[in-house]
Amino acid sequence: MAHPTNQSSQSAAPPSALGRAGMIARFIKGSTRFFIFSMIWSIINTALNAMTPQVIRITVDSVLGDAPFNLPEWVVRLLGDSKEVNLLLAAVAVLVIAVLSGVSNYLCRIDVAKGSEGFVKKLRDELYGHIQKLPFRWHVQHQTGEIIQRCTSDVDMLRNFVSGQLLEVFRTVFLIALAMTMMFSMSVKISFIALAFIPVVAAYSGIYYSKIAKRFRAADEAEGVLSSTVQENLTGVRVVRAFGREQYEIDRFDEKNNIFARLWIKLGYVLGSYWGIGDFITGMQILTVILFGTIEAVNGTISLGEFLAIVSYNQSLVWPVRGLGRILSEMSKTGVSIDRINYILNAREEEEQPGAQTPPMNGDIRFKNINFTYEGQKPVLKNIDFTIPAGSTFAILGGTGSGKSTLMHLLNRLYDLPPECGSIEIGGVDIANIRRDWLRSNIGMVLQEPFLFSRTIQENISAFRPQASLDEVRRAAQIACVDDAVLDFTSGYDTVVGERGVTLSGGQKQRVAIARMLMQKAPIMVFDDSLSAVDSETDFKIRQALKENLGSSTVILISHRITTLMQADMILVMENGEIAEMGTHEELIHRNGIYKSIYDIQMSSDDRLLVEGEG
Repeated sequence: MAHPTNQSSQSAAPPSALGRAGMIARFIKGSTRFFIFSMIWSIINTALNAMTPQVIRITVDSVLGDAPFNLPEWVVRLLGDSKEVNLLLAAVAVLVIAVLSGVSNYLCRIDVAKGSEGFVKKLRDELYGHIQKLPFRWHVQHQTGEIIQRCTSDVDMLRNFVSGQLLEVFRTVFLIALAMTMMFSMSVKISFIALAFIPVVAAYSGIYYSKIAKRFRAADEAEGVLSSTVQENLTGVRVVRAFGREQYEIDRFDEKNNIFARLWIKLGYVLGSYWGIGDFITGMQILTVILFGTIEAVNGTISLGEFLAIVSYNQSLVWPVRGLGRILSEMSKTGVSIDRINYILNAREEEEQPGAQTPPMNGDIRFKNINFTYEGQKPVLKNIDFTIPAGSTFAILGGTGSGKSTLMHLLNRLYDLPPECGSIEIGGVDIANIRRDWLRSNIGMVLQEPFLFSRTIQENISAFRPQASLDEVRRAAQIACVDDAVLDFTSGYDTVVGERGVTLSGGQKQRVAIARMLMQKAPIMVFDDSLSAVDSETDFKIRQALKENLGSSTVILISHRITTLMQADMILVMENGEIAEMGTHEELIHRNGIYKSIYDIQMSSDDRLLVEGEG
């Protein structure tokens, strides 16, 4: 029969994937009022700044010159005939405008900070929570460093957009409208000349927009690869040191770093030409406005004060318009970051069947005609059919790649069985109809390479029950035969475990992980080669303690060591993804099959003495 792969629609983006604008609108909810207030303060700040050139115009034309004051009547009455007093009033007006402008700018920045941090916090919370709910398969297919880079650098890029670029675009558009209105009121000809350069800036910015976006995407992806390389090296530092691979890792990092650097240099060339052309166009605009403004002023078409005001308004337009091009280039980077973040957010979470149940988990476990294949690989499990009686100790023996761990991954629903590839039942209920959180909270698992958090030993053991007392923690540690080892540490149970448990030996990590699982008090307990790093005598002590303390729990032992499995109620032997043999230790010994062959190979004189002692 055909064996469908484990690939499903869960990892594909849904048809209604969030667009860039939709994504921003989604997370900006709750912070909208802060952005609205910031825009209001920005309008006030821009309007105040636009008043200064008018003060200069009036001062030059009407205070220093003889032109009549073109001001409201109530303002004219406040002015005297003394030029000194009017100059002083003009200076005070500039000072008041500057103070009010500073206050409005301060309030604008405060509201922007509140809005952007609220936006980013909501995004981070959503990202982290969503990642926790993604299928195990998704995590296997993506490098940790790349995921971290999307959740940090790309989120920061988006924060910069909403905190600066979004507001700057709004402010620039308003400034252009206000400044051009003022300029047109003084000289239509010069205003058209200044206005003519704005579409030119927009046009060439648009041309560079697409080029920058493509190159930034390549650079951003290279950064993700570089982050993954660093993360892998730091995670595997013990292996690197043990095999003397430092120089290899340095060379590997250097290769990735060179690629990353070359991509950013290429991006730098594009940005360099972009800024160079922009500076030339900006210079031409300033030169043209000054030239025609001077001619108009000499001809008497505009006054000297109007000339200075027009030049001032033009100068105030130059950099915002120039910056608008920069913002467009930055927006291309932001667009890439939004797409990369959306890639995570659009990944399908683990889905529950309608009406998922929370049944008792102390029943028989039935694997019914299981066939399973990982994507792009040969079939891993073929026609697997057996039952684990409730409360029994069931052992699984098999070589590497025989499918032992895959059975447990399926039992814990780290992978879901495709349709028509069999089923797994607990107490007669298909696990596909059991809520994942309920299923996993009732199945304790200890893996061959257990993961420990960078916390104290007590916190690691009580991870599933943070409220547990030290006595309860020690009781679990005693059953796992690690209590004495922990007490030998200077800080005892307050000893901080290094990242991934690097400060502990392999056997100590496994025993701490067993103690942590025992705190879970699950009705089903799986030991997936979790005693491989301890000696045979300690293995025996742990199994004896477990046998005395596990009560009615169903225990599944997976190991390559015969002495670990031989006391089980039933032993399943797997080979090439199929059931080769199944029976008790005594039954399998007398069949002269695979189990007997492994037994004869493994039974050293010390192991035989231990077995005799167990008997």
